Amino acid sequence: MISRKGVYYWKSDRAFAAENTRNTAQSHLAEIAVQLSDYLNRHFRKGLINIIPSHGQGNHITFTASYPGADYFIRIEDGPEGDNYMFVESKIMSLVRGSGIPCPAIYLTDVSRSKVSFAIQVMELINHRDLNHYSVHGELDPVAIASEIGTHIAHWQAINTEKFGLFDVEILKATERLQGYHDSYPEYFHLNLESHLDYLVRASFLTQAKQRQILELVQAHESLLHIGKGCLVHKDLAFWNILGDGTHIRAFIDWNDSISGDPVDDLSLLACFQSGEVVTSAINGYAQVRPLPDHFEERLWLHLLRNMIFKAVIRVRGNYFDMPGNFFMNNGRTNDLKQITLSRINSACEGLHTKKSILSL
Repeated sequence: MISRKGVYYWKSDRAFAAENTRNTAQSHLAEIAVQLSDYLNRHFRKGLINIIPSHGQGNHITFTASYPGADYFIRIEDGPEGDNYMFVESKIMSLVRGSGIPCPAIYLTDVSRSKVSFAIQVMELINHRDLNHYSVHGELDPVAIASEIGTHIAHWQAINTEKFGLFDVEILKATERLQGYHDSYPEYFHLNLESHLDYLVRASFLTQAKQRQILELVQAHESLLHIGKGCLVHKDLAFWNILGDGTHIRAFIDWNDSISGDPVDDLSLLACFQSGEVVTSAINGYAQVRPLPDHFEERLWLHLLRNMIFKAVIRVRGNYFDMPGNFFMNNGRTNDLKQITLSRINSACEGLHTKKSILSL
């Protein structure tokens, strides 16, 4: 099994990058379904009626399993790396749910691959759409919902983590502690930064001049990275990873990239897509629970920059800019995602350089 110690973010750094955007063949889905049915009958509960592919948008193959009186959501990790971070994710989701934050219940997690060739996670099925769906259809007040998001971020930061970066699976198994791989936050923040930028230059997405500017800005703000203690960071906080009813949040999902990091990071991830007004609402919701960290806006711009860089790597490598308008990140529009990505990188650079307000996004 691969360790995530050298990974900043799974989709940008995994060994088999093509797995991020693969189209799972129907024959492969059918084969997995047979193995999964047998596994569930042996190791979960009796009475399985059927399993149906859910065609999720994330890293995993997903199914809905129907039983008398209840349905379950199942995620499968069958990538060639043998990644076992699903074990970490399930622990985090249990802690988040135990803290009173809406999150699906986890009923079974098996990353051993001893009985089947893939890792399995069985969880509560939440019968609500993601916030992005409501937003695209004009059925969401993003400013109002953002305040609720910010409040939840502040609450999950109370969950104890140690060190920094992605969590060490073996330490969690042995000690029940969420301990990152890295001794300092700068060590994690800089992980693969130069290789990400090099890739974007080689792909002609960024110029060498922009690469130099970014590295100079990061170096000039290096002192902001010296934080004494990390906190739980979702690290993929976007409207499509939040389920709701159009008015209230019903579940935060997809914790598979969670880290121990900077308290402004999840708020900066919202800024990767949302307007300054929406992000400011989330900040205000956060501030109702815990005080904003020192140098808050500079740290948010710095993390927005880092997050947009790894996201740009994923989008270029996965040909996201060529996807049709119904691609979940396009919000019904075509040919906008590339400009949005470049614009947010430029905004983050300008924010660090001029110290402008987050409201300007």
